[in-house]
Order: sequence, then C-alpha cells, then structure tokens
Amino acid sequence: MRAVWALLAALVAAQILYPLTGGGPRAALVVATVLLGFGASLCHAAVTRGVRVALALCAVAVAGLGVEVLGVHTGFPFGAYAYADTLGPRAAGVPMVIGLAWAWMAWPAWLAAARVLPSARGPARVAVAGVALATWDLFLDPQMIAAGHWRWADPHPALPGVPGVPLGNYAGWLLVAALVATLLWVAVPPPDRAPCAADAPMHALYLWTYASSVLAHAAFLSLPASAAWGALGMGLVAVPLAVRLWRAPVPAEAT
Repeated sequence: MRAVWALLAALVAAQILYPLTGGGPRAALVVATVLLGFGASLCHAAVTRGVRVALALCAVAVAGLGVEVLGVHTGFPFGAYAYADTLGPRAAGVPMVIGLAWAWMAWPAWLAAARVLPSARGPARVAVAGVALATWDLFLDPQMIAAGHWRWADPHPALPGVPGVPLGNYAGWLLVAALVATLLWVAVPPPDRAPCAADAPMHALYLWTYASSVLAHAAFLSLPASAAWGALGMGLVAVPLAVRLWRAPVPAEAT
C-alpha cells in the first residue's frame, strides 16, 4: 500500500506544478499525471481486490482508447472532435495516454460509489459510479480545450460559460461511464464490492481531484465557469463521500 500512497503523492506534486508551468512542460505534466494516476489505481486494485480486477482496469484502458478512436472517426458518442499532437504517441489519431485516463479515474469513482452506497444493488451502484466518473469531465474537457490538446468541430450548444465543449459530449461521457461501471460490477467479486479501510488512497484521490480542480479552475486557470459546473456536478458524489468518511470512517476490519 505504500507504493499506492507514493504514486498518489507524486500525482499531487505534478498537479500542483501544472498551473505554474506552460507549453511543453505543462503537456508533459498532463501525461505524467495520467501515468501516475493509472499506476496508483492499478496497484491499488491489484493489492486490495486481486489480479482479476487489475486486469479489468487494463480492459477499461483498452476500451477507453477504443471508444475515443470511434469518437474521433465517427463523432459518436462525444461529437466530432480531433486531438492535437501534444500528448505523446497516438493510435489511430488518439493519444494512447487517453485510454489510461479512463481507467485512472474509473477505479476511484467506483470505490467512491461503494462508500456512498455500501449496500446498494447493481443498478444503483453502477449509476452512482457512472455519475462519479462522468462528472469529472466537467473539469477535464474545459481544461484540456483551454490548453489546446483537443477541440470540437461544432461545440454547440454548450454549458453557459464553457463554450468549447458541446452538451452532447457530457451525454457521451455518461453513457461510456455507465458501461465502465457495469464492467467493474461484473469484474469485482461480491465479497470485494464492500468498502474497506484499504480504500483510503482511492477515496483521497477522488476527493483531491474534486477539491484541487475547483481551486485550480477558479484561481489559477481562469476557468471560473467550469469550476462552478464541476463543483456542482462532481460534488454530487464527492460531497456525500466526504461526509460519510468524516462521520463514519470504514473500520479496519471491514471487507
């Protein structure tokens, strides 16, 4: 578990440096953050839930890349968009790191849902995990659009104050996030679906992503509208998660 915390600490450091840099170094920090986040999620899944779940996360990464390739070449399910040549090696027009990003946040989103709804049946858990993952995009896309990493051919209609991202993209994210959550529901055995004390690093990752994104967008990246939309959207899961952790931490013997 020390390795998971070390990867999380390195991720936090990279994200703190992000608004303090620009150009090539900032793009390199995006890639580094995704690699660190994926490494932390994969390591945590393997240590706490076993190889089967870790392999499921790898499958999420491959599927995420596949969905992005589909999106770039057909416009479904996110709308017509294209990537710039700024995020490292590409496969069929999509930076390979993008697939890892899906898996990076899918795991903490899943575990956040497990903590918020510890006894929920499949559909409810999948729905909350899907929302937990999809609402992250309220921060991600505006930030990456502002940095010039990708763009839409026709970003209309859009959320007020976030003109570069079409509403249809968020619907596409919700659809894919629900499919990812369903895959995790199938992959995680019933005894391992309950939250446990060892999930703390992933809870911390989810809450850090939420709080740091609100702060960065509002204070450092000149994106106040996405700060507000993200605070509302991702807060649907992040705030109940924080409240539950504060009121009733998971006991060490929980499984």
